[in-house]
Amino acid sequence: MKDTICKVELCKIVINKSSDIQTIVLKETKGKRTLTIGIGNPEVNAIKLEIAKIRPQRPMTHDLLKKVIEAFDATVEKIIIDKFQFSTFHAKIFVKLDSKNIKQIDARPSDSIALALRTKSPIYVTEEVLNKVQKFEVG
Repeated sequence: MKDTICKVELCKIVINKSSDIQTIVLKETKGKRTLTIGIGNPEVNAIKLEIAKIRPQRPMTHDLLKKVIEAFDATVEKIIIDKFQFSTFHAKIFVKLDSKNIKQIDARPSDSIALALRTKSPIYVTEEVLNKVQKFEVG
């Protein structure tokens, strides 16, 4: 990935009880820009459960994925939200298999963020996406 990346953190979750789309806001850790992403109810619930440290009796999908990654002695190195196309965000999960092998997995940002929170992995957004969204929101 040659594009500059900016580290972000989950800033807030906005719940709209009358909609199937919820909103999460990511904020640059060393800046003022934010990124607002609409996500579904199941994904926002997965994120809220992790923030509240609530553990369901059976693993949820993101918990299961974390356990599978750990079972292979791999780690989530980072996630990067790397594309904004046709009003849709795209992300990649970087799974480190060993010191020489890192695999990139395409994923939805909401799933990537839910996994990153569970694995305490950093979340990044490319400069290109931040710039494109800032222009999109202003224009």
